[in-house]
Order: sequence, then C-alpha cells, then structure tokens
Amino acid sequence: MKKWMVLMAGVFILLITSPVQGADVLSVQDAKEQPNGTEITVEGYVVGVPTAVNQVEQSSFTSNYALALADDPDETQVSEMIFVKLDNSYRNEFGLVDNPENIGALLKVDGTRDPYFSHEGIENVRYIQKNCGGGEDEQTPTGYYDSTEGLSGDALKQELHDIIDDHTELSYSNVWEALRETDEDPDNPDHVILLYSGQSLSKFDNGGNVDDWNREHVWAKSHGDFGTSRGPGTDLHHLRPTDVTVNSARGNLDFDNGGAALPEASENYYDGDSWEPRDEVKGDVARMIFYMAVRYEGDGGELDLEIEDYTGTSGPHLGKLSTLKQWHENDPVDAFERNRNDVIYNDYQGNRNPFIDQPEFVEQVW
Repeated sequence: MKKWMVLMAGVFILLITSPVQGADVLSVQDAKEQPNGTEITVEGYVVGVPTAVNQVEQSSFTSNYALALADDPDETQVSEMIFVKLDNSYRNEFGLVDNPENIGALLKVDGTRDPYFSHEGIENVRYIQKNCGGGEDEQTPTGYYDSTEGLSGDALKQELHDIIDDHTELSYSNVWEALRETDEDPDNPDHVILLYSGQSLSKFDNGGNVDDWNREHVWAKSHGDFGTSRGPGTDLHHLRPTDVTVNSARGNLDFDNGGAALPEASENYYDGDSWEPRDEVKGDVARMIFYMAVRYEGDGGELDLEIEDYTGTSGPHLGKLSTLKQWHENDPVDAFERNRNDVIYNDYQGNRNPFIDQPEFVEQVW
C-alpha cells in the first residue's frame, strides 16, 4: 500500500492506494502482449532469475534483482517468460539468492508493463502476493509451524517432530494407490513420474517385473530394519515410484556425489557405498531424508533415525549430511514437491514435510 499527498484547491489530501480488488489478472502470455506503460496485474510461476535478454538462471542463482515468471512452473523457454524487476523493498522476500525456495511459487504481481533487459517485463512493482491462486490445499495451514518461532538446533528438531509425529499410517498395499496420486505426471494423468529415471510410466505398470515400477524407500528400509511395516515402512513422505531395476541398483546405498553412471538411468551415479541421483531430484531426496530423521526420533517405541556425515553407514543411520545439505541448496523446492506435500497432507497422512514448506529449517536444525 502506498500513500500519496495531492494538492487540490489549496488543500493537501491524503490518498491511499492499494491493489484493486477484482481487477483483471492476466496470464503471463496476455501480460506480454500489453503495450508499454500499461498498469497491469499478472499471475505466474517463478521460473528463474533473468540476467540478460535471452538468459535466465534456473538454479545456482546469483542475483536478487529480478524474477522470471511463466504460465508453466516447468517452463525453460525464455520467450515464454516475463521479467519482473525487483526494487529494494521486494528483494529480501522474493529474490531467489536469499529465497531459493520461491522457485516454482505462484505470484500475483502488480506493476507497469515496461521492458527489462530489452525483454517483455514489469517495472515499478506496486505489490507482490505469494500463493495467490492455490487456495487452502496449496498452502501451509495457518499456524502449522507457529510453535517453532525462535527455536533452532535440537529444540527446533524436537518441536518439528512433535508437529508431524501423529498421522495416519497406511498399509503397504495402500501405498500403491497413494503413489498413483502423489506422483502423478502433471502432463499425463494416467502416468506417474519415476524418481531416479524421470521416466513417465503408466500408473498401472507397477509390480516386480523388469520395466515395472515399484515402491522405493528413499530412506533404505535396511537402515533400521523397519521393512514394510506401518510407520517408516509405509510413510509416503519418503516412498516414491521407481523403475524396478534402478531401485535394485540403488539398494541401500547412502547418498553422496560420484561413482559410475548407471546404464539404465545414466544421470544417476553409484559406487560401493553411495548413490547420486539425477540433478533434478537431488533436493527432493535430501528433504525426504531430513523429514525421516525428524519424524522418527525413537519415542513411542519407534526407531531413532539419524543422518551421519559419512557413507558406509549401518543400523538406523544414513549419510551423507553435508552432501544432502548441498543438494537441498542447489535443487530448491519445486511445484511437483509442493503438490506432493499437499496431497499427502490432505488425502492420506495428515502431516507435512517441514523442509518443503520452510526450507530454511534445514540450516536451523543442522
């Protein structure tokens, strides 16, 4: 909201301007077609940081000065984006260097349609609203993390555990149907996306045969010997559809960088004691592991799962913490992860992954 002093008939009148409720909200493509100098409101997904007329950083961000928005959260073509110049007042909250978790977020931006880097853009931003189009199912419930205010380290970890501890526990057979919803291909509702290969495969090509998909325990179930029992063995926050043979190749390896490329899914690497997933899901993997280490703390007769900073772990331990933290930074939360978190919370378990909702918790806990 901005305040302006206007001189009228010798009297100063204070005018208060704010976003016009009910004003037309344009898609990114419609906003790009507006003439320069037009005051517009546009809604779009954050897809990166523009650094030149034809260049947008979509990871490893180096600037808080601007955002690129698109109608598709997975857009990679610069020609389909509009650039938003961020003035000082918006950089701390929305700049991607300081807030990499905003990648994929849905924003409503009100400003003046003017070029930025000689590309279709918006300058003189008057307001930015986050999570504007989603409704309750696409946002963290109000107050869900209020009790964590001011906490860090073990105290924060314990409080997060208390928040997410009680939830509905599925049977292992129920996991099949749940994964058909949580990991649905956004471009093909009859398919799921496989975690390590990225392949889109029919929802019903599941089982134990070669080229089927099965239920991958990202926190390997032998690291704690919890098997497929209710609780850690069926917790959807770390269960993902995976190609049968790729799942077998991963086995119970810790997570770290390096190794030889896996022939069936060459963007993944492995050696005798570690597994490196493809770049697009490294952050996803890290946040699943962080969740498990917080959710299962050894109370109520459950396992105490812990992350170690080395590979070759055994028992209810998994590594490698420093690598997982780096993956978390390099591969920020995206729209697919957010949707998955919402589906698990709303339709199945009734608890959330805090490290998807508030990625800054990782550094505050570890």
